[in-house]
Amino acid sequence: MSCNVGSIDRIIRILAGLALIAWALMGGPVWAWVGVVPLATGLFKFCPAYTLIGMNTCASKK
Repeated sequence: MSCNVGSIDRIIRILAGLALIAWALMGGPVWAWVGVVPLATGLFKFCPAYTLIGMNTCASKK
């Protein structure tokens, strides 16, 4: 897995993921647990969907 998620993209994913998970923990809808996906992709700097569509927002293309 090479990096395909850039810095700004990563920050947005982590914040959105944390917000959705917090919402789910505070009694929000069950679908808010989908926040685990953007959180994980932000933490691992890898998005499988980006690979499928050939997208890369990471500055260092290893």
